[in-house]
Amino acid sequence: MPTVGVIGGGQLARMMIPAAVNLGLELRVLAETAGESAAMAVTSIGSHTSLDDVLAFAETVDVVTFDHEHVPQEILRELVSRGIRVRPAPDALLYAQDKLLMREKLAEFGLPMPEWARIEKAADLDAFLADNGGRVVVKTARGGYDGKGVRVVSSAAEIEDWLALGEPLLAEELVEFQRELAQLVARRDSGELVAWPVVESIQRDGVCAEVIAPAPDSEGRVADVAAQIARTVAEGLGVTGVLAVELFQTTDQRLLINELAMRPHNTGHWTQDAAVTSQFEQHLRAVLDLPLGSTDARDTWAVMVNILGGPAEGSLADRYPHAFADQPAVKVHNYGKTPRPGRKVGHVNAYGPDLTETVVLARAAAAYFQEQNLG
Repeated sequence: MPTVGVIGGGQLARMMIPAAVNLGLELRVLAETAGESAAMAVTSIGSHTSLDDVLAFAETVDVVTFDHEHVPQEILRELVSRGIRVRPAPDALLYAQDKLLMREKLAEFGLPMPEWARIEKAADLDAFLADNGGRVVVKTARGGYDGKGVRVVSSAAEIEDWLALGEPLLAEELVEFQRELAQLVARRDSGELVAWPVVESIQRDGVCAEVIAPAPDSEGRVADVAAQIARTVAEGLGVTGVLAVELFQTTDQRLLINELAMRPHNTGHWTQDAAVTSQFEQHLRAVLDLPLGSTDARDTWAVMVNILGGPAEGSLADRYPHAFADQPAVKVHNYGKTPRPGRKVGHVNAYGPDLTETVVLARAAAAYFQEQNLG
């Protein structure tokens, strides 16, 4: 059977393990340390920024894929030059690594986005502020995630430290949106592409807190437009694997592309228990160019709630007796991480025919693992 190598030992790599076991695949993981979330599949310890470490790992597998998008392009291209399969390929992954390049490429496709500008000096931001109401979003082009590398500003003084680094920044209009959506698709090298239902993601402090699938009131135009946007991105960039397109639904009912991710994504965790084929199994199928599975939902509604921070004392497992007894229909996913304020340490999934009931079940189960439920 083929061997899949995952660079990065976080929770996404951890959640690929059951899917690999079910398919009879060997999964190997390159992690920074032995104690990361995917520890049970870690076969190599090394840095994703070291060519020697990545090359030594990649030569032991049939295809390389990713838990995160931070492997330098020069390393990825060296792997390809040596005949090693990298999926998604560097030419596609580039646009998930660099937000400025992503905006430029999506503009070539004519896809809807917020107004944006490249910022290299204070005068660039001053001009953009003047054209966009005096308050905008500024992002680092590389490395930001979960609200990091993002600031809402009204003057160049608020990004002096970033400007001093000499790297170009991305400025975007402060979009008036009614909600955030995410469209996940999967594509394999042969061109087959499948889509899950568009979902609504609820953010707290820049971090995804809850996901509702499908997004309420999305049937028809919203679902069709979201799926077409993601298809255009996946096919235009030649993405192999799971692609997540994060979207704003504006107050005037437009859909605007916010971010891209070329790997399994937090907004797709509901698929583990509530879809015929999870995003993790689908990603493995796609990178191996195997026929893709059904994306049908198992019930009318699915809700995912992230466990953020975890209990102030002890582990998530200490909460199992009460949580499992009270919420036997909810599935708990533990990332094996040490609790820390704001950290994603797990999530819960619930699904059923009634949205309100499903939301209540998921929130109630997640609450058992938060600080207020230690008594």
